[in-house]
Formats: sequence, C-alpha cells, structure tokens
Amino acid sequence: MNQLSVSLLPGCVLRPAKVEDIWEIRKLVLGAKLEPTQLRWQQFKTIEYQGKIVACGQLRSFLGVQELGSLVVAPAWRDKGLATYLTRHLIEEATQPLYLECMSGLVPFYRRFGFVEIPWKSLPKPLKIKFALGQVASKLLPVRFAVMQYQGISK
Repeated sequence: MNQLSVSLLPGCVLRPAKVEDIWEIRKLVLGAKLEPTQLRWQQFKTIEYQGKIVACGQLRSFLGVQELGSLVVAPAWRDKGLATYLTRHLIEEATQPLYLECMSGLVPFYRRFGFVEIPWKSLPKPLKIKFALGQVASKLLPVRFAVMQYQGISK
C-alpha cells in the first residue's frame, strides 16, 4: 500500500469544524506548542471520534496563496495515519498555491506529499510577513523552522 493511501480508522469522521469546536481546537494547538494566532474555526477540518476531536488542521487564505497550518493529532491518536489523511485532504481542498511552515524535523513528513523546502526570501509577500517570526526564532532559539511550498507529487 502506498504510504499516502491511508483510510480513516473505523468510527472516525472527517468534517468541517463548527463554532463550538474552537475550544477543543485551541487546546490541541496549544498542547502541540504551535502558533496559536489566526485560529479561525471556519477554516478548520477536524477528525472526530465519538464526539471528540482527535485531529485538526486548517487552510488559511491570504492574497493569492494559502497556508496549510495548525495540523495537530492528539497524542493518543498519533501514528494511526490521521495526519496523513488530513494533510492529503487539505491539499486536495487548496485552490491557490499552497505553503507551510514547520519545525525542520517535520520536513520528511511533508516532503512525501510533494512539498519542497524553499528559501524564506522567495515566499509571496503575505506569507513572508507571517512567517517572519519563525525565521527570527530560528536564529535565536535551538528550534529550526522550514518553509515549504507544495509542488505536487511526481508520478
């Protein structure tokens, strides 16, 4: 089986977020120590199991581009293919050039989907401003961030 052809686990449901999901989404994002701003429930897709959100991610829209962001899987649900399923779904939903910023350790995960690392300087202006904080943090902290652009999967 292809590493990207993953099915949802039995009982899990992929759905658009609802207004009442925002607190569960915030809890997942903060628990993963991800950047907690711009968490607009309307942009999120969630994976739910028995009424509880176990994974989430969003497509943020900017002028002429989109960002895949806030992708989180609850610790007890990791390594079950949920991040792969959700990432693939968000890529399919994207309607504009797609970018992301991630910790450098996640580069191999996103590379499998057709994302490639690009220099921060080559980002479109709306994302250059948004991702500037990660670039500063990379210079000041022991954490490294990568900027990636979706270029598709070559067959």
